[in-house]
Amino acid sequence: MVPERHVCKLNRSLYGLKQASRQWNAEFTARVQAFSFVQSKHDHCLFSKYSTAGNSENQIQEVKTYLNDQFSIKDLGVAKYFLGLEIARSLQGIAVTKTKYITDLIQDAGITHAKTTTTPLPTGIKFTSEAGNPLTHPEMYRRLIGRILYLGFTRPDICHAAQQLSQFMQSPCKQHLDAAIHLLRYLNGTFSNGLFFPSETSQKLLAYSDADWASCVDTRRSITGFCIFLGSSLISWKTKKQHTVSRSTAEAEYRSMASTTCELVWVYNLLQDLQIQVPAPIPFLCDNQAALHIVANPVFHEHTKHLEIDCHLVRDKYKEGFLAPRHVAIQCSIS
Repeated sequence: MVPERHVCKLNRSLYGLKQASRQWNAEFTARVQAFSFVQSKHDHCLFSKYSTAGNSENQIQEVKTYLNDQFSIKDLGVAKYFLGLEIARSLQGIAVTKTKYITDLIQDAGITHAKTTTTPLPTGIKFTSEAGNPLTHPEMYRRLIGRILYLGFTRPDICHAAQQLSQFMQSPCKQHLDAAIHLLRYLNGTFSNGLFFPSETSQKLLAYSDADWASCVDTRRSITGFCIFLGSSLISWKTKKQHTVSRSTAEAEYRSMASTTCELVWVYNLLQDLQIQVPAPIPFLCDNQAALHIVANPVFHEHTKHLEIDCHLVRDKYKEGFLAPRHVAIQCSIS
């Protein structure tokens, strides 16, 4: 027992406190840097050792031995299952899926034998916050959408649907629940889909950008969508509602291009930290000619004079030779 009017002095961080994770990160960083690992400047949780390519079993074992001496780790071998991710390796590449996660999701919803669908959402559906009476038990909807959002890490094909459904967590209606069940039926028919990273691929970046102008019925804000490839591997994607209303499709597309450029710069710098040399300019595909003209023609535009300065990052990167914006037909746009 601690005597009255006395306190305890901790010799190390106490588990459960808000600063515990930061203290652990600082401790881990110091230990691995002492073993000649270099911390990435663009992702502080990424460490690399330039002299170790990972092909030598002896070098890999040295790292494991050092980490075990420092932290007493348990070697589980080659990763096959991690945080719901199912990892399969072959000579052709690495496949990452969430088959069991989806199966459990379908079983919990009680629609194992329901008819499957071919699209994540019903064709032509328009969501609104006033789509009937609110659900009696909204917490069930919130839990379901939360599980679907986590699934999006390996399923870019459902990200737009998940983004649309997550807008109504506060007061979901029957329309939103029906659409969520429709999405589950789609997952039931595509449960084995996931990401595949081929072993033989180029080290060239490629970006697609798109926007859905004024698609939100309640706010009339647009939706940004992009995807970035390294060779034939999809490594980054996003769908997100824009922060402000756009006055035209060109403006919405230009804002989407700016968001894509920010992500592309970060990916490029991260690859540089890993000593992966990516050739520039990077092909940047967009299906809106007007937005491409705004990028390539840096003059005063009556319809874009109100845009925030940060949106013009895409123009600056084009002038630097970092990007090579090109038009792509709408039916060929992956984003």
